[in-house]
Amino acid sequence: MANSLYLEHYLESIESLPYDLQRNFSLQRDLDQRAHDLLDDIDKLCEEYISKVRDLLPAERKEYFTKIENAFQKSREYGDDKVQLAVQTYEMVDKHIRRLDSDLSRFEEELKQQRQQQQQQGNAEEGTSAEKSRKRKTDKVDTAKKKKKGKKDDSDDPPSLMSSLSTSATPLITMATDMNVLDMPVDPNEPTYCLCHQVSYGEMIGCDNNDCLIEWFHFGCVGLTTKPKGKWYCPKCSADRKKK
Repeated sequence: MANSLYLEHYLESIESLPYDLQRNFSLQRDLDQRAHDLLDDIDKLCEEYISKVRDLLPAERKEYFTKIENAFQKSREYGDDKVQLAVQTYEMVDKHIRRLDSDLSRFEEELKQQRQQQQQQGNAEEGTSAEKSRKRKTDKVDTAKKKKKGKKDDSDDPPSLMSSLSTSATPLITMATDMNVLDMPVDPNEPTYCLCHQVSYGEMIGCDNNDCLIEWFHFGCVGLTTKPKGKWYCPKCSADRKKK
């Protein structure tokens, strides 16, 4: 928008410039022609004076000198007028050039300020977006932890994505299901479990040691095909219990 305004105003200011330049050039050409004609007249007067000088009276000689002097004076005036026109033409063009430079400087400054404002606005939006993203991630993690803790306290059922599978499924079916789940895209904010440090999928079993750092394990990772009876401890907790 600012660009179009600057351009529109500048085009309006130079609308008459071509006609002004044409007028000045025409005047200069006319003055130049007059000066050349006067020089020709001066040459003729000089030749005529030289050819008649012996026969001329003093008054006639003075008259020739006066004519030649006036012609030279007029020629000098034409030259001065040409110089004035040249100066006027230069100043006319220079004025528009200076205005163009000034408009360009102001336009560049406005563009710079707009870019700075857009950058600041973009940084503010990125900061807001990043803050919202961090909040969403924190909320997801907190929700996952609450669900994990609630399921651990309420029952022995793990936070499985495949809870509808039967506990009597064969190892081949369980392995195929696990592979299919592993091929699925994983949310980086999804909590991980088990010795494999993967997300919850398939049949899982919870360690009955309340201090277990992992808590939930995939059947296949701990060598199970069905849920065992009674309490079950993960390999690490079992080894710790044996040491005690």
